[in-house]
Amino acid sequence: MIFVAIIIGCVLGALIGMGAPVIPYTYTGYLAIAIVAALDSVFGGITAVVNGKFDLKIFVSGFFGNAILSILLTYLGEKLNVDIYLAAIVVFVGRMFTNLSIIRRHYLEKWTSKKGNTSVTNK
Repeated sequence: MIFVAIIIGCVLGALIGMGAPVIPYTYTGYLAIAIVAALDSVFGGITAVVNGKFDLKIFVSGFFGNAILSILLTYLGEKLNVDIYLAAIVVFVGRMFTNLSIIRRHYLEKWTSKKGNTSVTNK
C-alpha cells in the first residue's frame, strides 16, 4: 500500500514539476541560501514549541529577516567576488543541527518516559 502511495506521489511530483517555472541559473544561489535560512527558522520554531517559548511574531520576523539577510549577503558577496554565502550556510546549517538535536532529545525523553511508565503499570 505504501509503495502505491510513493509511486503516485512521484508521478504527481513529476507532472507538477514539468509545469513549474524554471529558475534561471543566476538566481539559484539566492534561492538556495534563502531556503536554508527559512529552514533554520522552521527548526528554531519547532524548538521553541518544544521548549514552550514559541512566539509567532518572533518566528515570522526571523523567517523573513533571515531569508532577506542571507540574500543580501549573497548579493554583496557576488559584487565583491567573495563567497560570503558559504559563511551564512555554515551558520544556518549548524543552528539547524543544534535545533534538531534539541527536538530529538525532547521526543526521545518523552518516548522513553512514556515507555517506562507503561512497563511499570503493567507489572
